[in-house]
Amino acid sequence: MTPVLQLKNIRKSFGGVTAIQDFSLDLHAGEVVALVGDNGAGKSTLIKMISGVYAPTAGDILLDGQPASFADASVARERGIEVVYQDLALADQQTVYMNLFLGREPVKGPFGLLDRKRMIAETEALVKELDVRIPSASATIRDLSGGQRQGVAIARATHWAKKLVLLDEPTAALGVAETARVEATIEALKARNLAIFIISHSLDQVFRLSDRICVLRRGQQIGVRETATTDKNEIIAMITGVAA
Repeated sequence: MTPVLQLKNIRKSFGGVTAIQDFSLDLHAGEVVALVGDNGAGKSTLIKMISGVYAPTAGDILLDGQPASFADASVARERGIEVVYQDLALADQQTVYMNLFLGREPVKGPFGLLDRKRMIAETEALVKELDVRIPSASATIRDLSGGQRQGVAIARATHWAKKLVLLDEPTAALGVAETARVEATIEALKARNLAIFIISHSLDQVFRLSDRICVLRRGQQIGVRETATTDKNEIIAMITGVAA
């Protein structure tokens, strides 16, 4: 079966500094792959290349077996790729429902007025389905807790993703209950046959959620392991370069 996403010999340089070198990985539908490594390993840079924020210096990106080139993040979104960034990328002054439809607002009537009723209804249905506990779809983002904001960012990705969801530390600032809800959402995305690529600092979480684990160290791909056939000691040794 053709992978949803193929990365072939990807390299990214910033001036004289190589952030990612010779990275290759396939992502399949209905699979969770975790990307792990120390701070500065290049994980976020890799996510930004897949999502169209950065262009690779060298190498190829294929989507459903076809060469893909994303001029910017909006093109990647049009191709069915959604991202939940560490900083969430939410508009603080806007409502929950406006954030959910940011840049993709439905309009109605001959004058192209925003269809707020539809946006609110779809937002309320989605946050209920995902158990995102917010006051209402009309609440302003700045008035929400960290966990609620994270829930909105993940709800937005869930609503629009058609092929691939990229998650950059989705539970880093969350408590136990909120983390559990996010992890349940990730399982639901997997059940919808989406491919999921997640960066996480928590190896416990990685082993709970992932099917495979890819290790980066200083921009180099150290290896990929089937989660079911490895353990934390091996992954830590790969991350640190110190034998277990």
